[in-house]
Amino acid sequence: MWFQRHHIAKLYCRLTWFDWQESILSLPGGIWLSYVPSQHLALPAVARYPQPSELFSSQKRNKATNNTCLVYFPDGCVSLIPCKDNRDVCVQPCSPSFHGETSFVCKDKKWQMFTDACANLDIQSLFQALSPTYPLNLDPMKPGDGAKYSGADDHGNENCQADFSCIIPDILSSPAIPGNIADIVDLLKQISRELSGKVSRGKMQSYSRIANHVLNSSIVSSWAFIRDRNASSVLLDSVNLFAGKLLLTNGSESVQEQFISTKGYSIHKNTAGKSFDFSMEFNSDNITGHVFIPEEELLKLSKTSKAISIAFPTLGAIIETSHLDPVFVNGMVLSVALPEELQHILLTFEKINKLESVKAQCVGWHSAERRWDDRACQIKSDDVSSVVCFCKYHRQTFKSFSILMSPAKLRSAVLDYITCVGLGLSIFSLALCLTIEIVVWHHVTKTEVTYMRHFCLVNIATSLLVADILFILAAIVHDTARNYQLCVAATFFLHFFYLALFFWMFSLGLLILYGLLVFFKITRSVFIATAFSIGYGCPLVISVLTVAITEPRNGYLRAEACWLNWYETKALLAFVVPALSIVAVNLMVVLVVVVKTGRSSVGEGCRSRDLSTMIRISKNVALLTPVLGLTWGFGLAMTVDKSSLAFHVTFALLNAFQGFFILLFGTLLDRKVLGSLQHLSLII
Repeated sequence: MWFQRHHIAKLYCRLTWFDWQESILSLPGGIWLSYVPSQHLALPAVARYPQPSELFSSQKRNKATNNTCLVYFPDGCVSLIPCKDNRDVCVQPCSPSFHGETSFVCKDKKWQMFTDACANLDIQSLFQALSPTYPLNLDPMKPGDGAKYSGADDHGNENCQADFSCIIPDILSSPAIPGNIADIVDLLKQISRELSGKVSRGKMQSYSRIANHVLNSSIVSSWAFIRDRNASSVLLDSVNLFAGKLLLTNGSESVQEQFISTKGYSIHKNTAGKSFDFSMEFNSDNITGHVFIPEEELLKLSKTSKAISIAFPTLGAIIETSHLDPVFVNGMVLSVALPEELQHILLTFEKINKLESVKAQCVGWHSAERRWDDRACQIKSDDVSSVVCFCKYHRQTFKSFSILMSPAKLRSAVLDYITCVGLGLSIFSLALCLTIEIVVWHHVTKTEVTYMRHFCLVNIATSLLVADILFILAAIVHDTARNYQLCVAATFFLHFFYLALFFWMFSLGLLILYGLLVFFKITRSVFIATAFSIGYGCPLVISVLTVAITEPRNGYLRAEACWLNWYETKALLAFVVPALSIVAVNLMVVLVVVVKTGRSSVGEGCRSRDLSTMIRISKNVALLTPVLGLTWGFGLAMTVDKSSLAFHVTFALLNAFQGFFILLFGTLLDRKVLGSLQHLSLII
């Protein structure tokens, strides 16, 4: 029987509050589970969009009830529950020798580990061995009946409390799995809060050995599965607090481990300047860090004090793993504990990745906001191998510093500026273009060909004008969590009108091709019906199908912006494929025009023919490029070389200013339009 094979120990259900609207991005609530049919039992299947640190929270704003059931069985997520929708979550218990739970997220039809809270350390017993009088404040969600390292239970004596050495064997012999790492971080936090009154060299050595165990470069990837995404920040704050109370013997102290190094010196106003030098291993190479307290800062001291500095070669990579900011830490993390009078320090960081093309950014870790903040530091010098930073020290906020480098993804202020200016000019130009078309309409549409051309041009300008306005609206409501419905609506219409822009440019391309190659006439009514079907009918079908297919699976929007999703559902292909296909067709149209223009010059004199042909070809290409959307072809270049700033700037310039180019080449340089405007100005 199924129950006998899988040894289900227990099934329990709990009532949770669930806010579906809020769960789109952050899910600050309990797990919402749906059920899949089973021959013997309804098994839990999904929870949508969880954040690991909030997966089991019960705080809600809008309340609606759902039954949440967890079934305990081994390997059930992988072997029994089907993985259907991306970001669905399955939760299963740990093996009998561990306590806690493991969660899996559905991605590409396969279950992948999301959080791992399995642990076998009994940190309650370990902490009581150090301090029988202080109870350990455990996470209320942490079960207390797991397997224990009981060796520490007999070590609660004066020697253990003096240097913490008794708990080290248990900790170092424990597997460095995410659940144990999280428990060790909790233990270090409690030690820093409760037992850091007088930190002797022995205590600092034991504390450093424990911290070194979870800072090992071989287990950096394990931090990604810790439920609390702030665990690395908690560790940093705990070490800074504990090391800041280190007692100095003979005016200095140094405690060195492979992945954490602490140094302290006595300082006073007559000191010429104090420096801390670190050289530590990172990925088989040595990297260096240097902390210097300027003499002018030391003059502020009223009495002899101490300065402590801590170096972490791997903590930067761990913080990267925990915080999904689009930046990379490119040096040591250097922390300092200084007297309140001292406010500025100089830090020198050796770069881990020595890339000439990427500039560094000096930053401080904001302890309250738990993020890197560039307001804490200024760059004094930056070369290929190292960076010198001038940083502001503040005991409550900025105590830890490092350098960042940007990833390949370009977020240039130049591109943002070009886009903003270009959109503004484009909207003004398109409005002016439509106004001119309305004024001269009866004068320039007297023939069937000119009517069809201006009809397409007006719809191209209208589609682009609405798309530009919607682009600005989508940028304003980019927070998909708070403005989800509005963001869906903005994305749908933005998708529709950008597609309409391309399909109307496609209609104009077909019209030009028709005028060059086809010799039978088409009536105005047939043209209007065909053009509307292509220009608005095709975009409507594509847009509706895209939202209908992807939105039920929460895969319509991307997380960071009001635009089509790419990573989960590839919804963006519903825009990219039609757009680039139309650009390719219109490019063929321009080539046909070029060939026809060249042939029409046959029979003229050699020199005059060449000159006239070049002028005509250049003029035709310039006139047709913006109205047929050929500038969007630079999007292909960016897919080949995403890191090229030149491609990004060119693409931003040509497409943000497309409205201006349509006004210039499609309207103002049209002889009939100019003649009509001159005629109207004379009448007025």
